Amino acid sequence: MAENLEFLYHQEFWYISAFLKTSKKDDKTRVISVNGDDKSKEIEVIIKKKLEILTDKDIFKKELKNEILELSRKISLACKWEPYIKNFPYKDENTDRSYDTLGYFQFDVEYFKNDPEKKKTIRPILIQQLPYIVLNELKLFSKREENEGIYFDLESPIFIFVTSKKTNPPNISWTPENIDKYKKVISYWTEIYSGQWPDYSVTLYDRRIENNLSNRLSELHFIRRNSGFIYMAEDNYEQFFESYMKKFVLTPTPQIRAVLFAFRSINESLDHVFLKKHAEVFMNLESIEEKINNLRLLRGLIQTKLSTIYNELDYNRRQHYTSVLIHLINEFEIKNIVDRVNEKFTIIYDSMEHLYMKKSEENQQRTEKGLNLLNLLFGAGVLADLVGLIMVAFMLGDNDMMAILLNMIVSIFIIGILVATIAVNLRLKFQMKKENIGKTVDAVIVDDSGKVVLIKRKFPPFKDYYALPGGFIEPGETPEQALHREIKEETNLDTKIIDKIGVYDDEHRDPRGLIHTTAYRCKIVGDVTKMKGGDDSLKAILFSKEQINKFDLAFDHKKILKDANILD
Repeated sequence: MAENLEFLYHQEFWYISAFLKTSKKDDKTRVISVNGDDKSKEIEVIIKKKLEILTDKDIFKKELKNEILELSRKISLACKWEPYIKNFPYKDENTDRSYDTLGYFQFDVEYFKNDPEKKKTIRPILIQQLPYIVLNELKLFSKREENEGIYFDLESPIFIFVTSKKTNPPNISWTPENIDKYKKVISYWTEIYSGQWPDYSVTLYDRRIENNLSNRLSELHFIRRNSGFIYMAEDNYEQFFESYMKKFVLTPTPQIRAVLFAFRSINESLDHVFLKKHAEVFMNLESIEEKINNLRLLRGLIQTKLSTIYNELDYNRRQHYTSVLIHLINEFEIKNIVDRVNEKFTIIYDSMEHLYMKKSEENQQRTEKGLNLLNLLFGAGVLADLVGLIMVAFMLGDNDMMAILLNMIVSIFIIGILVATIAVNLRLKFQMKKENIGKTVDAVIVDDSGKVVLIKRKFPPFKDYYALPGGFIEPGETPEQALHREIKEETNLDTKIIDKIGVYDDEHRDPRGLIHTTAYRCKIVGDVTKMKGGDDSLKAILFSKEQINKFDLAFDHKKILKDANILD
């Protein structure tokens, strides 16, 4: 019977994909460069410290708290950074932060390392608990200012690879019949994140034991979307796990997962840049073109890496290894995400063509207006009079006073026409530049106790970051009118403007392009308890100065608060 079989836990490996900013070259962004090896050691220390002081409040499944707390005290954990694609210039459109390396952090994990008897008590349902806590800790870690150079894949669970080298009873031959016989127990280990519910159907258990990648009767290898399981008979484990299994089964898994993370990131960037899901999106053609060229470069770098994998499939004679690669490509749906990204690029090229045509028409209209001004001068007979004066001056000769006077008049006319031409060109350029600048307002709203109103942004850029209430000035609005409207839409508060803090026009302050904002100090008028999020904000909250200092704000809003003497 299935319940009479036990896999005895041996060790596990965790993986989380990430982009790193490793270059110290100044690119005029806020990103701080990091060293992957140094950060892995720092992460290791932080996680160990967290697990040492774990409390009941950190544990979701309270019925397992005693076992989980024991695991947290008896964990052996080591972290290291594994770069996969260097010189990978990814720019996050949500935060405008730049990175240059794609890879993953690997955690070598083992519970009860020197206590084989305690290892026998580890059940699959316990395996998933601590990685959830670690992922939350990494979310906090990534929000620190000194860690801006790391961009974790925090949307996916930490990938867990669990290994076993003993069973009870021992020496089971993994024929299809035995796999089917023990499928319930096997399925618990192959789907770590799915839970161990007794009411799962037979169909579900059958699906869980599909795709056994081993070609030996002494082994089981399963790789799922977020977890993997490897069983090897003890002799095989000791001989081949380090030399073969790590290289040809474990390592390709986080590599393909990193590829998936990169493609997902490119896909999201394309959405941010071109789909314009929100009315505030503002971007000029030059900015769009720069971003699309960079994203196209990234796509090429990943596809080049994938080409080496496909070459392995064509030429590598290790059937087991190629089976793993094919399975990983299918399991992580790499072809689907590649097709979606390529399709989106096609849509983008069509949109770009439309934008260029529209821009060309606008430029042509401006040019025609400028030419009309010059034509007005020439059309008024100025050109004909100028030619007549030149002919008269030529006939009079160089020494005649009238000729000298006429030459002076001709020179003045020529200079005047040149000045008019230059003025028209400058006016056109200024008008074009002005149209490429977005105008926004931001509000520093302080209550009677000195707390500041911040909103949590609903849309990119800086989605899920806290920011000052504010937004774009609509046509026909004054900055003050726009400010009151945005505050009401985002916080439901009525306010009064106290004074203007300043104008902020740094070209790198907003990832959408050139956005100039005017910041105002305001006070609340009426009932502060009516404050709530709305429109562009998920929520509106009052924060103290001490709280704000602990997290990062969107755009340059910390600078605005410093200029308003709210922050030091």
